[in-house]
Amino acid sequence: MTNYYGEYAALLTAFFWTITAMAFEVATKRVGTYSVNMIRLTFAFIMLATLSYFRRGMILPMDASTHAWIWLSASGVIGFILGDLFLFASYPIISSRTAMLFMTLAPPLAAIFGFFVLGEVMTLLSILGMVLVVSGIAIAIWSKPEGSKKRSLNIPMKGAIFASLGALGQAGGLVLSKYGMRDYDPFAATQIRIIAGMIGFMVIISLLKKWENVIATFSNTKAISRIGIGSFFGPFLGVSFSLIAVQNTSAGIASTLMAIVPVLIIVPSVMIFKQKITPREIFGAILSVVGVILFFV
Repeated sequence: MTNYYGEYAALLTAFFWTITAMAFEVATKRVGTYSVNMIRLTFAFIMLATLSYFRRGMILPMDASTHAWIWLSASGVIGFILGDLFLFASYPIISSRTAMLFMTLAPPLAAIFGFFVLGEVMTLLSILGMVLVVSGIAIAIWSKPEGSKKRSLNIPMKGAIFASLGALGQAGGLVLSKYGMRDYDPFAATQIRIIAGMIGFMVIISLLKKWENVIATFSNTKAISRIGIGSFFGPFLGVSFSLIAVQNTSAGIASTLMAIVPVLIIVPSVMIFKQKITPREIFGAILSVVGVILFFV
């Protein structure tokens, strides 16, 4: 009998990431992306260290191979620093809902990286899926103002670029994670990625002299509570379950199931943030997800 651990883990990841995207949107608007990233990685590190102690009898992943440390660290730098820094920076500009739509670019980008780095084959169906993903995003973010004959971008260009860079970082991080992790423990692998991310943000925050902002965040009760929620469902559960997913099923299937966040986030965005969503945006989100699914048929 076939088990579907990887598929179930990917679906749970999508659910977790829906929660974390909304939590971090609130926090980022209040205290900024550098503070949110540094504190949420610190919280996640403590959670993973505690879990590791009770599960494996060690606080740090000292049993990891050199191969795992090198490639998972590289994955952490690309995924957490490049990917999440830009993704979080896009939240206050275009909202987490729209940013998650751009994240449907991650699976096709991961497949492209897989083609060049791992020699994985891309089919015509895959290319058609990519076209649908990009078309869905274009439909959602381009509109024709009343009285105008030309369509224009209905979100700030800066936000669109940031979210696209976030997708690029997630795709690169996922490919490197799969290559570096192999059969190693997914939670310990996540901890290695987080350690690399924390060191990277420490360097960036020191260079930009933003430690005062990070420390001041702890006096903002609402921001800290949202960072805590986002840390639990994001880098602790979400990232760990995404590694469980790619370890137990193909990266393509895992990416496909994790890419349903833009659809999952529509209802809570309307109910909690009172955002107005047009039929065009709903259609664009669904079309992008269909494209991702087709990409991995």
